[in-house]
Amino acid sequence: MGTAQLRQRLHDIIDNVEDKKLKAIYTLLEGDTYDYSLSAAQKKELDNRLDDYKNGRGKNYTWEETVALMDEALAAKQKK
Repeated sequence: MGTAQLRQRLHDIIDNVEDKKLKAIYTLLEGDTYDYSLSAAQKKELDNRLDDYKNGRGKNYTWEETVALMDEALAAKQKK
């Protein structure tokens, strides 16, 4: 399907879609235009962390380890 056909199909869908879905489509499309930029300090920190990762420095966690750490932190907070 070419670009012109895609545009026409989207127009047809949007013209007939229920409000809830229309808002979801708008949010999805609007999200692509959001321009986020890092400050110089944030960029430097991320570059430092990436360098540490590439050079085997620092501690990296698997997803399972991350979940376990979060569970421990939440349990400790609930005890207080």
